[in-house]
Amino acid sequence: MFKSFESKKQKIYSILLIAIFLLTMVFDMGILAAQEELTIQSLSDDIANIAEKTGPAVVNIDVIRYVQSTPFNFQDPIFEWFFQQREEFKKRIPQKGAGSGFIVDKEGYILTNEHVVSGVEEIKVTLSDKREFTGKVIGSDVTTDMAIVKIEAKDLPVVELGDSDQLRVGEIVIAIGNPYGLEKTVTMGVVSAKGRNISAGTEAHEYSNLIQTDTAINPGNSGGPLLNTKGEVVGINTAIIPYAQGIGFAIPVNVAKRNLNDLITLGKVRRPWIGVYIQEVTPEIAEQFKLDKVEGVLIADVISESPAEKSGLSRGDVVLSVNNKQVNTPSELQDSIRSLEIGDKATLKVKREGKESTFVLKIEEMPADETIVTKEKVFPEQTGITVEKVTPEIARKAGLPKTTGLVITEVIPGSSADDMGLQSGDIILEANRKEVSDLEQWESIVGNLTPGDTLLLLIFRNNRTIYVPIKIAELE
Repeated sequence: MFKSFESKKQKIYSILLIAIFLLTMVFDMGILAAQEELTIQSLSDDIANIAEKTGPAVVNIDVIRYVQSTPFNFQDPIFEWFFQQREEFKKRIPQKGAGSGFIVDKEGYILTNEHVVSGVEEIKVTLSDKREFTGKVIGSDVTTDMAIVKIEAKDLPVVELGDSDQLRVGEIVIAIGNPYGLEKTVTMGVVSAKGRNISAGTEAHEYSNLIQTDTAINPGNSGGPLLNTKGEVVGINTAIIPYAQGIGFAIPVNVAKRNLNDLITLGKVRRPWIGVYIQEVTPEIAEQFKLDKVEGVLIADVISESPAEKSGLSRGDVVLSVNNKQVNTPSELQDSIRSLEIGDKATLKVKREGKESTFVLKIEEMPADETIVTKEKVFPEQTGITVEKVTPEIARKAGLPKTTGLVITEVIPGSSADDMGLQSGDIILEANRKEVSDLEQWESIVGNLTPGDTLLLLIFRNNRTIYVPIKIAELE
């Protein structure tokens, strides 16, 4: 009987414990559900607060460009061509465009994209309170796609600029702009990637180091702010890929912060410059230059009278570091130079012919017609070109300072040379680091190579040079 009583007591205790456990679980689930609901509501409130706080500093920009055209719409291209040649039939036709911008100074300075206001004759800026002003471009920069528009107004609301270097992939971001003329549109997404390089626009301009986001960005968003969850501007919405979904790009705000003062006070961006064309060191290039490993950045050409030439740098040098900071990609070398001020000195560690040397040069301002980036190329496994000796006429047309080298007369379609961008008219100055000026020299070098070997060509095109490694293919 005693055992029976104890057994019943244990069962009662067990039932009580289970009941307490279940009640605790239900209570905890209720707390978690409440917390989750609170977190979602907090995020929603934060985004709404950001839109309310930043929205007054975001503006709509309407522009008008004028183009010369005929008032006729001929189906026959011959008639169309005829009337296009006659000035008396041409008329100035207005073309409307729209974009966004944001106020960076309360005295009426607005940051937007250069492509939004490029070539326009009329600019109308509409504030969030519906006031309208005539705008004037006081500074612009094609390379970074930024421009400053000035309006005559005071005590305007301004945005707060953040730190784009602190952005993390996956972080929530918000865009505010004027897509398709829909004012003050707010969209949300995440940072999809950083450091993207793309070609965009009608002239396929190269943009580098962009922020990629899946935040909805449409025509008219260009020039508007990309914000973090603190309400700080971390990017300038600048480009979309047509027909793609969830792929937009923004200029990092740190680029804008470096250039704002120049754009406002000088009307242009001053860039630190050493005067070299550069390219990536590939395994093939490392082999040809007898590097122990793939490292550094290859100097493909040195511009005359530039800081690089004055310091003694030359084509074929491999830059290993700038001011003791290692560089292994063209963008890393660019960033190292751009971080310096004009007039500063830079110490470059360079590998030349297998030996390391140090060069000290003074940073100068980049001339308006120069760039320091070479488009990176992918080097495939096959090759196919025919060459002829350069004549005085070919040298003159190509802009060569003297009659030397071999001209490419044909590039086989589908070959590696075709895929990597070699084209008829390119001048070969060197093959495997040796000058070539006649077919005998060329055949001597190529004839000693076997399928799979690398042939390193120094190509002259558009008054500059670039190293291009190609593979020797099997004969069929």
